Amino acid sequence: MKLTRRGLLPLLGIPALEFLPLSRTAEKPAPEPLRTRLMLGGDVMLSRHVGRLARAHHDPAFPLRDLSPVLQPADIAFVNLESPFSDRGPIVERGMVFKAEPAMVAALETAGVDVVSTANNHARDQGARGVEFTLDWLRGHGIAVAGTGKSEEEAHAGTVLERNGIRFGFLAYTYDQSNGNHADVDGRIAVMDLDRMREDVVRLATRADAIVVSMHAGREYSPKPNPQQVAFARAAINAGASVAVGHHPHVIQPWEHYGSGVIFYSLGNLVFDQFQRVDTQRGALAEVIFEGPKLVESKLLSVELVGTAPRLTGESKPFAEVSKRAAAR
Repeated sequence: MKLTRRGLLPLLGIPALEFLPLSRTAEKPAPEPLRTRLMLGGDVMLSRHVGRLARAHHDPAFPLRDLSPVLQPADIAFVNLESPFSDRGPIVERGMVFKAEPAMVAALETAGVDVVSTANNHARDQGARGVEFTLDWLRGHGIAVAGTGKSEEEAHAGTVLERNGIRFGFLAYTYDQSNGNHADVDGRIAVMDLDRMREDVVRLATRADAIVVSMHAGREYSPKPNPQQVAFARAAINAGASVAVGHHPHVIQPWEHYGSGVIFYSLGNLVFDQFQRVDTQRGALAEVIFEGPKLVESKLLSVELVGTAPRLTGESKPFAEVSKRAAAR
């Protein structure tokens, strides 16, 4: 007699069970992509009166300490570093040639700044050695750098930070690198050239899933972007960048949605000692959110500078409100 499984089980002392075919369950929905939040800030100058106040407080992190709870939680925090670091020469407390004392890197560390642009008109204020010292000092403190390098190739290669499995690439450029003090051109500082920038974006896209392009450009204190800013930022988006972020005018300028990306023409000052105007004591943080590599949300957070140090005002401008105004220019 041939025993089936049903007939064999009782002989083994195991109660017979009905073996029914398994029903197919509904497939689980695919998990939603992780959201990555970037906070982008404007000009940060850690020299002159900013440094003097930090020394008076016996706290080199003083300039960004109040903003630390805002920047620290971001997956990536970015600013434009307007003053090179140097361990040589006297402390700079006045004038237009900036130098940040090495201890002032604590301001960036405490705020959780992950990457800075060093491509600006003050990049060479501490000479050729200052360019490299700044790179080494920042990287030694875990802060990535875009816009300058120890070679021209490195300056244009960009830097990549990975968050939530997504690779975010940063490139940075300046309209001027001499600050009126140098007649030659230092290839280690990336300057604004449309064709070269387009090539850099395309090349960086082989290593990054989403790209942010920083530009140091525009007319100081102007509330509107100039043609160079508009052309450069839009060319960056057309080349494949998701975000173009600007600084140098020291005041806030409009922002807009363009193509598949977003452009912040100027975020104004974040840390600076320009007390001569009301609008230079106001700035903004751009908050951009990605789902996977896709930009899905943008808004502007207002800050006010109190004794050179920024504080969040609580005001925010959602994308729809501001983009309509920008489009109506």
